[in-house]
Formats: sequence, structure tokens, C-alpha cells
Amino acid sequence: MKLFLTLPLPLLLAACAVGPDYHPATLPPITLAESGGQGVAPDPLPDRWWQVFEDKALDDLVDKALRHNADLRIAAANLQKARGSLGEARAGLVPEASAQAQYQRLRSRAIVSDRDGNLTARTFSGQLYSPAMDASYELDLLGGVRRGIEAALADHARAAALLDAARVSVAGDTARYYVTACAYGAQVAVARDTLDLQRRTLTLTQAREQGGRGTQRDVAQAKALVAQAEAQIPTLEAERRAALYALATLTGERPEALTSPATTCAAIPAPRQPLPVGDGQALLARRPDLRAAERQLAGDMARIGMAKADLYPKITLLGTVGLNAPSLSNLGAAATTTYSAGPLISWSLPLNGAPRARLRQARAQADAALAGFDKAVLTALQETEQALARLDGAARREDALNEAAKASEQAASLTQTRFRAGSDNFLQLLDAQRSLASARGQAIAAASDRALAQVSLFKALGGGWQEAPAVERLAAGK
Repeated sequence: MKLFLTLPLPLLLAACAVGPDYHPATLPPITLAESGGQGVAPDPLPDRWWQVFEDKALDDLVDKALRHNADLRIAAANLQKARGSLGEARAGLVPEASAQAQYQRLRSRAIVSDRDGNLTARTFSGQLYSPAMDASYELDLLGGVRRGIEAALADHARAAALLDAARVSVAGDTARYYVTACAYGAQVAVARDTLDLQRRTLTLTQAREQGGRGTQRDVAQAKALVAQAEAQIPTLEAERRAALYALATLTGERPEALTSPATTCAAIPAPRQPLPVGDGQALLARRPDLRAAERQLAGDMARIGMAKADLYPKITLLGTVGLNAPSLSNLGAAATTTYSAGPLISWSLPLNGAPRARLRQARAQADAALAGFDKAVLTALQETEQALARLDGAARREDALNEAAKASEQAASLTQTRFRAGSDNFLQLLDAQRSLASARGQAIAAASDRALAQVSLFKALGGGWQEAPAVERLAAGK
């Protein structure tokens, strides 16, 4: 008994939380090596970065995707689940109570003796009503419950960060497929222009052959060019439809139900001003995947304390209050009140080493989370630097190919004029038209690559989640 009375006192005085205390790391200043590339500026990144393209159809698609995308609804539901787990963890600081009521109908037979000593058998019957209420409260002397709340808080924040990361991904993918659809639309338009040009060349070649100034070989080659130009269009249209189907899925629609202006887009969106990219410190603070990794580390550190607290005894205060009465009307009047109160000390003796093994697991998990956070930081910097480098290369390539397309168009026009005048032969015209078709296609592809590089850069910068729809609406599928 003496041990029972004195054991809680030092534990109560300590009242500390076992396990390591988590302190967020302070990252050193970060400088983006590629931030001086072509087409970018050090201005702060806007929250709704897609509006930089000044394309209303793109704005509408991204807003719709952020409201109705299925992946976001999944992430929002996971956040609600984490919120419920947090409430469960916080309940550990509040006493638990339960109520019960029992009804018994009693009947027994006994041999009794009367005053004269005669023995007779008698039957006794009755009823018993027994309502009661139990309460229990675990003293969090070692902080195991508090560490559990810390872990649940970190898990909730991590789920919120993962939702934001999903928003970044959805906004980026929507912009990417919109640019892709527009790029294929532009390529279809160029392919049709090329087809019209080849048909006009065929007509001219046939007229020259009939006038004795051309050959059947020239006509056959012109027909082959018409067929080749026609063959380009179906593939480009199919790729454009494939991009539109991806947009439908991203915006939460059936593929056949997409009614966006993207279905007819033939101009690749391009910002008029240099892209605002901010600085390295803002990047690390903005990217939600880094927040998720940091919160994972915080939660795993708290779980070390939870595992360590399981090595020690637990003290629970118990209490019960009950009534016993032969009828409902007698409850509270002639009822017999019963009660009990006292502490319960329980200890899972670590005889098989399982508790210490769980502690080692928790520490290893925290080490893995720390490495994961370091990797997330390096990955964020890598993705941003790569996106900046690719954008710089794409911008320079587009500028050069645009000049090449202008020169090819001028050369083709001059060759066409000289061919009509008889100064150039058909092979020279054929070569000029092939060069023009190739230059136009390469210029469109370069513009598409530049726009996609811009989208990839914005996605790497981690923006687009700040003004997203409310979680509750997403979780309800509205």
C-alpha cells in the first residue's frame, strides 16, 4: 500500500512529455542559378499564375478543374479523415463516461421454518432496476496522449498540404493539356494550309504539263505531296481530341460532354510579359510538398514519444455510481446507492521486447522522414532549376525557328513566282515548299514547347493552391 500511494507523486511532479521535442529546421538562403534566363523576372509569383497567359478559356478550365476534379475530392476526403483522427486524439485529454441500465426479474424457492418449527417450501419473486454510470480518466503524466495529439495535428496539416499539392498538380495539368490541344489545333491549321498550297501546286503543274512546259513526273510528284499533306491531318486531329479528353477528366466531365472553347483553339497561349518567378526562399515556403514532408517529420518525431510512453505504467482514475431499486418509482427514493472510486495502475511488462522494438521502429521512421524532407527540398530546387533552364532553351529555339519560318516563307514565295515565270524548275519549287512546311511545323512545335515549359515552371514553383474552393464543397462533390 505504501508503494501504491507514493508511486504517482514523483510522476505527477514530473508531468513531462517523453520523447524528443520537434523544432522546424531553418533553411539557408537559396539562390536560383537559372533565374536570369530569357523570359523570366524576379517579381513575386501570383497566386493564380495561369492568368498570366491572359486566356479566358484557360482561366475557366482551371477554375472548373479546381472545383470538380476527382483527385481533389479524394484529397479533401482524406483531409476530413485526418480531422476526425485529430478529434479522436484530443478526446484522450477528456474523461470517458458511459451509462448503463440493467433490469432483472428475480425468482427463487427456499425452505423456511415457521414459529412452530415446521419446514415449508416458499417461492420468492421480485424485480430489480440497476442504472449506473462509469467514468475513467487516464493521467497523461508522461505525455503520451499529448504526443498523440502532436502527431494528429501534424497528420492533419500534412493532409492539408497534400490537398494543396494536388491543386498545384491539377492546375498545371489542366494548363498543359489546354496548351497541347491548342498546339495541335495550330498544327492542324498549318497542315491544312500546306494541303491547300500543295493542291494549288498540283493544279499549276497539271496546267504546265498540258501546255507542254511540264512532265508527267512533275504531276506525279505533286500528287504525292498532296497525299502526304492529307495524311498529316488525321493524326494531328486525333492527338488534339486526346488532349481534350484529358481536359474533360481533369474538369470532372465525361469526355463527350466537354464544351470548352479549347475544342476549337488554334492559337497557342503566350504571356506578353516575362514570367514572375520570385526567389528561392519564397519557393520553399510556397511548395506544398515541402510542407507535407516537414509535417510528416513532425508527426514521426511525436510518435517516438508515443512509443516511449508505452514503456512505462499507466495510471487511470476510475469511478462508478449506481442505483438499485425494486421498481422505477422507487429510484432515487428507496433505492440503494452504490459507488466506487480509485486508481488503476496498468503496465504491459516488456518481457518480449515488443515495446522497445516499436520504439526503434518509430525512431527509424523519423530518420526516414528527415531524409525525405531533405530530398523534397533538393527535388524542389532541381525541378525549378530544370524548368528555368528548359524555358530558356525553348525561348531561344522558338526565336530562331520563327526567323527560319519567315525566311522559308519568303523563299517559297519567290520560288513560286520564278516557277510560274519558268525561271525555276519543279524540283526547286518542291524543295522550297517542303522547307516551308517543315519550318512552319517546327515553329509551331517550338511555340508549344515554350508554352509547356512555362507551365512546367509555374508547376515547379508550387503556386495555384492559395485561392482554391473550400474543402467542404470539394468533399461533397459540388
